[in-house]
Order: sequence, then structure tokens, then C-alpha cells
Amino acid sequence: MTETAPAEPALRIVGVVPAAGASRRMGRTKALLPLDGRTFLRRVVTALSLGGCERVLVVVSGAEAPGEPTPPAEAVAREARAARADVLVNPEPGEGPITSLRLALQALDPGVEGIAYLPLDYPLVTSEAVSTLRREAAMSGASLTLPTFEDKRGHPAIFRGSLFTELLDPHLEGGARTVVHRHLDEACLVPFDDASVVTDVDTPEAYAALSGDE
Repeated sequence: MTETAPAEPALRIVGVVPAAGASRRMGRTKALLPLDGRTFLRRVVTALSLGGCERVLVVVSGAEAPGEPTPPAEAVAREARAARADVLVNPEPGEGPITSLRLALQALDPGVEGIAYLPLDYPLVTSEAVSTLRREAAMSGASLTLPTFEDKRGHPAIFRGSLFTELLDPHLEGGARTVVHRHLDEACLVPFDDASVVTDVDTPEAYAALSGDE
């Protein structure tokens, strides 16, 4: 009799990439910055897709006319589609990333059990990291799963469906960060042995150090 390995716990998750910000700290469109031959956006979408997300939603900025992407956002949307992600347009990006997250939650198909939320600031996250977090989220049943490196929390964050109502609450102050802090005591924290899950590239200096353009 041949023994087979137990099946990996299944968890239907969708990747969410908020890309509607103005990239003010970076000074140029973060989504389109190149790193080792791929844009930040292409890197995070690929990590989510290959990491087990059944779909990836990229939320871009809307122009003054609702539903009409601005020129930079149109370039971001083209790059997202080239990476085989689905694009949503946020007509009010100035209200913060939580508005993009809510648009994505409202666009989920029935039966989706969670989301993997990955900001563009974390372009070093790998598909292996996403796959590991998805597996740990499924095995633990935790409402929130986060990667850590040397006791520092990183991304992507996996929010289970039990947290969607809180994230959608129009009275929520502080955005997704508030929901994370509310549920840290019950969160599944997954340690990693490299810093990719906590490497935040949000300034020209950080980008220069990473790309070797110092």
C-alpha cells in the first residue's frame, strides 16, 4: 500500500493590492518603479498569484470624473492587466487605503474565505511567503495571519471573512491597522528567516538602497 502525503488545507483567498495612492513620499508612481527587471506592481501581483490567490484585485486611483482613471492610474491599470490582475477604480483615494480595501471586499465572489492584503511598499515579498501564510491561515483558523521577522510584523496580512464586517465599517478610524491591533492577541504570527516580509520601500532613499542607485 502506497502512502500519500496529506492534502494541504485549502483556503480560498483573493489578493488585494492598493495602488490608488499618490506616492508622495516616493515622488513618482511607486507601482511602476523597476526592480530587477520587473515593476513593483508586477512583483506583488505575481507573488500573490503564484502564492495561491485565486484572483488578484488591483485598486487604482480615479480622476475628477468618477470612473475615469487619471493618466498615471491608467498606466498602472495597464500594468496590472498585463500581470493578469483585475482592476478596480477608487473615485475617492484621498480618503486613504481603507477605501481601496473596501472596494475590493465588495467585489469578492461568494465563497471567498479571506484576502491577502499586500501594499506596493513590499516588493520583495515572494510567492513562497504568500503560500506559507495561506497554509498557516488555513491550518490555524485564525481570523488574522501576519508574517514576522525578528519580532517585527510585515506583509501580506491575511484577513479571514470574519473580519470583513469590521473592515467595511464606515465609522472605523485608523483603517486596517486598527483592525489588526484589535485582533493581535488572536492572530497567527508566522516567523520568517529573511527580511523580505518587513522591507518597506516607501522613500527615494529606500528605493536607491534596494536598487543599487545610491
